Amino acid sequence: MTFPLVRLPKFRRRALAGAALALCLAPALMLAGCDSKPEHPPFKSVDITGADYARTLDLPDADGKQRNLSEFKGKLAVVFFGYTQCPDVCPTTLTHLQEVKQLLGKDGDKLQAIFVTVDPDRDTAALLKAYVGAFDPNWIGLRGSPEQIAAAAKEFKVFYRKAPGKTPESYTVDHTAASYVFDTSGRIRLYVRHAATPAEIAADLKILLASG
Repeated sequence: MTFPLVRLPKFRRRALAGAALALCLAPALMLAGCDSKPEHPPFKSVDITGADYARTLDLPDADGKQRNLSEFKGKLAVVFFGYTQCPDVCPTTLTHLQEVKQLLGKDGDKLQAIFVTVDPDRDTAALLKAYVGAFDPNWIGLRGSPEQIAAAAKEFKVFYRKAPGKTPESYTVDHTAASYVFDTSGRIRLYVRHAATPAEIAADLKILLASG
């Protein structure tokens, strides 16, 4: 006995063909999923690769020389906004970076700290140079006019505001307590919270160095 050939509508034939293809590809896709690995271990800090801010920084250093981010390619540049009379956050951050440099071992010289003062009225060039140099003579302090500092802070989405003291000269400055890390190609990569430990920061920087 023969059975009549059933002609399926075109949309049914296409659906069945698609299902058959999916069944054929499923094992390969599963294997591919099992074999896939992340490019690198996850960062401890916030990954902001490709951010549309923190792209430029162009300010004079304590010697009056104009500095910008492009000249630090080949190094891991860590940018931090603060001020020399900061009672805790700023010295703690710079001390942590000293420890990070040691933890990086032979790659320690690739760490370039860049300290931007948010208090140019009190942070003279001489004071800024001495302050940053006390942590590492190769690290850089940047300052500028109040307008230049405001523009740089806006580019990095950094908040700062004077908090009145007992006298006009004894004010403090509330400011964002985080650092920004650029890789050796000069790209913004990480937002490092103040609570990050030197070991965590060093681990992230080693990942950046390994990935080029």
